[in-house]
Amino acid sequence: MKKRIGVLTGGGDCPGLNAVIRAVVRKSLEHEYEVLGVLEGWRGMLEGRWEPLDLDKVAGILPRGGTILFTSRTNPARRSDGIQRLIENFDKAGLYALITVGGDDTMSVARTLQQMGKNCVGVPKTIDNDLSGTDQTFGFDTAVNIAMEAIDRVHSTAEAHQRVMVVEVMGRDTGWIAVASGMAGGADLILIPEVPINLDEVFEVLQKRQRRGRAFSIVVVAEGAKLSEDGGAAHEVIQSERRDEFGHVQLGGIGPVLAREIEKRTGFETRVVILGHIQRGGSPTAFDRILATRFGVAAVELIHRGEFGRMVALRGREITSVPFSEALVTRRVDEELYKIASTFFG
Repeated sequence: MKKRIGVLTGGGDCPGLNAVIRAVVRKSLEHEYEVLGVLEGWRGMLEGRWEPLDLDKVAGILPRGGTILFTSRTNPARRSDGIQRLIENFDKAGLYALITVGGDDTMSVARTLQQMGKNCVGVPKTIDNDLSGTDQTFGFDTAVNIAMEAIDRVHSTAEAHQRVMVVEVMGRDTGWIAVASGMAGGADLILIPEVPINLDEVFEVLQKRQRRGRAFSIVVVAEGAKLSEDGGAAHEVIQSERRDEFGHVQLGGIGPVLAREIEKRTGFETRVVILGHIQRGGSPTAFDRILATRFGVAAVELIHRGEFGRMVALRGREITSVPFSEALVTRRVDEELYKIASTFFG
């Protein structure tokens, strides 16, 4: 009897998810594994919703954004019987192992399931690039390129109207997208969650540009950047107090707040662009397609070798793996990288 493995995609959608699914199915053929696709992430495992995946199901999905398995931000631990239901449905589906594709929230549930004796392997997924244990996550390169193109485009209108343009990008806990896209797009200031915003320093950078004859500026800010107003403690700008099942509030709105302060305190005409979910959408870049494919193949190989409770990872140019526990630590923006970026501020 063939061994059966499952694959699910959890959390926010991300360019490259379909490339992972395709790779898992194709690689599983070599080891004669059957593959079940779990629908809507952990919600599907709770509700017992899955379907067989074969070559026909994954044909043509490599360039597609999103995920053919759908996704959700479901946290089984929030339900009194949630983990027990996962175990029961794991057995009901006849799974030998489960591949979980997601970020730290998804990995935390996978680790719990592994600790309960069920074989799990992780694939790191987040456009924020903030998972420890891996040098890069797929989806990040696509998000950076989308943000960079947007920054390129606002340059022309900023210069034409002699305005300050504030570009808000994703980044709840870390500023990887802001730093990478800001550097690539030639931003004049990059603001990230790792470094609380000092408004006086922001104004000084913009005024410095004015003094040397540069009447426009591009400011890139991560949605989770912390703002200190009127000498108070630094805080995030929250779009909604409603929390998802993992306890996260909905961030967003730092861009407009920052733009108002700039205009009020400097008199410079200021506009804001919020990229939001545009960064998640569309076809993945070549880099993300290849990385996601390598991750999917490596996940099946971990299962074949019996190396469970681990997440595949990129280290340098090599694909390796790390324990789930190592993946659950937030990976902050490298100080040296931000120092290089700051060379071009103002």
